[in-house]
Amino acid sequence: MTVLSGAPANQLAVANPWSMVPSLGNLDAYISAANRLPLLTQEEEQTYARRLRDHNDLEAAGALILSHLRLVISISRQYLGYGLPHGDLIQEGNVGLMKAVKRFDPDQGVRLVSYAMHWIKAEIHEYILKNWRMVKVATTKAQRKLFFNLRSMKQGFKADSADGDTHRDTLSSDEVSQVASRLNVKPEEVLEMETRMSGGDVLLDPSPSDDGDEGFGPIAYLADASQEPTAQLESRQRDRLSTDGISTALATLDDRSRRIVEERWLKVNDDGSGGMTLHELAEVYKVSAERIRQIEVAAMKKMKKALADFA
Repeated sequence: MTVLSGAPANQLAVANPWSMVPSLGNLDAYISAANRLPLLTQEEEQTYARRLRDHNDLEAAGALILSHLRLVISISRQYLGYGLPHGDLIQEGNVGLMKAVKRFDPDQGVRLVSYAMHWIKAEIHEYILKNWRMVKVATTKAQRKLFFNLRSMKQGFKADSADGDTHRDTLSSDEVSQVASRLNVKPEEVLEMETRMSGGDVLLDPSPSDDGDEGFGPIAYLADASQEPTAQLESRQRDRLSTDGISTALATLDDRSRRIVEERWLKVNDDGSGGMTLHELAEVYKVSAERIRQIEVAAMKKMKKALADFA
């Protein structure tokens, strides 16, 4: 065994450090071998880190990585509940560990174990979010935080359940409020994330039936007709008429007719109801409700002609 220059004789830091770890074909053997690798003292860690930083010494990098493989294994066990292979979680965590070793600054006064935990968890989180579901359940930073915390908090609620119902899958309203308050998010976001996590992936394409006939899948009724070219042209025309066209048509009316049309058809109150009634407008203009109706009909005819010319 070739020992790194300047390292203790009993240090398992070899010229090819990965030869000390068995192949990934046997996960138990890998974990057992990684747990037997000795830890570095703070002085040894500082020495190897400076050699890597100052001289790009890959043997020193290998020594730092080997001594922290057990940390990756320990962290990866926290994510076994997501149904992903333990070996893959360890592999992604090792990627994070190597990134941490590459960026580690020994002069900051922090041990590598503390610095590397963030990078290891970050890589495992990214792997879970990409592979837990075909469709991403969390994309923003806030959603990712909610995704990982909600799962663990739900387990805590089940354990503390007063009625002993450990099989309950949904959160109560009080539990939703607790999660939202603790994670500083809206209760609606908690409910949405819980729905995303509880749902499963659905195969869009139809799968053949046992008798060989073509199956039926959601793709058959999920076709987006709005993307058809003719439908898009019609949609753009409607949007143009509802904005510029309405404005142009209103400009052809006198002030009284324009206000009547706006109050009757274009105003919406806070409670969702429409604008003023015929009788209310009659009170404003000191005329009968029938007269307001006649003005409205004449104004609508004039606007219809203006819209036809605009189109």
